[in-house]
Amino acid sequence: MQKGTNAIYKSLIWGQTVSLAVLDTTALVNEAIERHRLTPVAAAALGRTLTATAYLCSWLKTSEASLSVTVKGDGVGGGIYVAGDGALNLRGFVLCPSADLPPRADGKLDVGAFVGHSGVLSVVRDEGEGIPFTGSCELVSGEIAEDFSAYFLTSEQRPTAIALGVLIGTDGRCVASGGVFLQPLPGAGENVLSAVEKEIARHTRVSSEIADMGAEKLLLSIEKCDYFRREIFYRCHCSRERAASAVLSLGRADAMRLAEEEGAVRVHCDYCNTDYSFSAAEIGRLFSEKR
Repeated sequence: MQKGTNAIYKSLIWGQTVSLAVLDTTALVNEAIERHRLTPVAAAALGRTLTATAYLCSWLKTSEASLSVTVKGDGVGGGIYVAGDGALNLRGFVLCPSADLPPRADGKLDVGAFVGHSGVLSVVRDEGEGIPFTGSCELVSGEIAEDFSAYFLTSEQRPTAIALGVLIGTDGRCVASGGVFLQPLPGAGENVLSAVEKEIARHTRVSSEIADMGAEKLLLSIEKCDYFRREIFYRCHCSRERAASAVLSLGRADAMRLAEEEGAVRVHCDYCNTDYSFSAAEIGRLFSEKR
């Protein structure tokens, strides 16, 4: 179970010309590490993506609205998959969670090489209106923050300055994770855009800032302002009932045959790394209840 609190703090600053958000996703990343047994660099890559996806989810209009993010590069990670909803329930996984790389020359985790420098970031957003929105962009660096900035500019037409960071301790646990998002509102002048660039450049070690002062104080250090806060959760929508529906979709004959050959039918959820197992007797009851 998730330990600790994840949260997003949002406000309008600088004369209401810029939307500011600061996120603390430390517990979210530790939940992912525990569920998926992530290497440090895999945890950093997935953690940054979870943070950016949580920010995207904070703009969804209803709690039932949903979106999914896929980062598919040519690196050793094989791909990152994250999904969330308007209630800020997040979940995600890395295709190759045990892939590892040595640190960069500056000592930082080499997220760019893990993700890959060539590939695509794509977002599918469903507001429940019947026509999901799909947007994508080419990866810029694989470092995630720059890639999401490119996505916001090309697919959402919302220039957004982003700083993301995940600090992993020597024990493999996440010490701090989070991000800063500065999004100029329509009509913002060149002076505002310049101020945004200068401000985001101050947060090159945002995970250390989260560790030192927390997300709330970090937001207030940018501007003393009123803000609202929402909690973020690592929560998957899978269940034994949904897994049973997948078993039923096989048909009775195929499900029974598989159970006899394998000892049980197993349904795996990649997002939370949970297995649901159904014996032949349970499968028989499922189909009897269906009939």
